[in-house]
Amino acid sequence: MLAAVLFVMMPVALPHKANAEESDSLTIVSGDERHVFSVELADTPESRARGLMYRRSMPEGHGMLFDFGRVEMVSMWMRNTYIPLDMLFIRADGSIARIARNTEPLSERQISSGEPVLSVFEINAGISDRLGITAGDVVEHPLFSNSQ
Repeated sequence: MLAAVLFVMMPVALPHKANAEESDSLTIVSGDERHVFSVELADTPESRARGLMYRRSMPEGHGMLFDFGRVEMVSMWMRNTYIPLDMLFIRADGSIARIARNTEPLSERQISSGEPVLSVFEINAGISDRLGITAGDVVEHPLFSNSQ
């Protein structure tokens, strides 16, 4: 009987529920086009360190937004990342500073922002080319000063 009581009192492990930030959306304005993506936010040291590591795919129209909390030079890499990515390096005003296209999976080569940025948005490789997204285009999301 005691074992049954202890079993009832044990916490139940529920599936991880994404917080509101993880199910956010982001829009990239490129010329007259507006491209909307579902966003998973990496805004803690742990989530930024893990990034998209170990994942084998990412749904179309999804991406991961890295929030560094301040404007700084940023270097990324593809360690333990199996998905080829486009990395969009974004200034505090939401403008895209640079795009590293079709990054090499599993590479430890450093990919630099080239200038101080606030954020990096990672999407499946080839999406930037297919949608015509280029440096200078604008990202709209509450993280950036253009969206406040």
